[in-house]
Amino acid sequence: MATVNLAAAWIGILCGFVAGAISGLFFANDGWLGGYSSWPRRMVRLGHISFFGLALINFAYAVTVRVMELASISPWPSRLFIVGAVTMPLVCYLSAYRRGFRHLFAVPVLSLVLGVALFTFKEVLP
Repeated sequence: MATVNLAAAWIGILCGFVAGAISGLFFANDGWLGGYSSWPRRMVRLGHISFFGLALINFAYAVTVRVMELASISPWPSRLFIVGAVTMPLVCYLSAYRRGFRHLFAVPVLSLVLGVALFTFKEVLP
């Protein structure tokens, strides 16, 4: 499963570059998405940076599995990290579009917290 997380990490980095390039076309416009401190613009920035942050989480997972030679581990941390990496930027961009989507942040946050807890306390520290 670690190979899937490694691929997810590099795809996340690519998505972060593309998202940054697209939003970078408009950042010089002070009024873009309601101004610098507006909710939509903050959510777009958060979505952009979440691609990179969660790519690093997936990368760290893949490297840890290989370095610690964890061959027979639960697939759940891997799956939960990927769910978090997909849903966090998605919820950020949806929340920029409509504030009510912010209630969906529970999905990526819970998947990431659960993934870290499962991996740390069942695989890394026992």
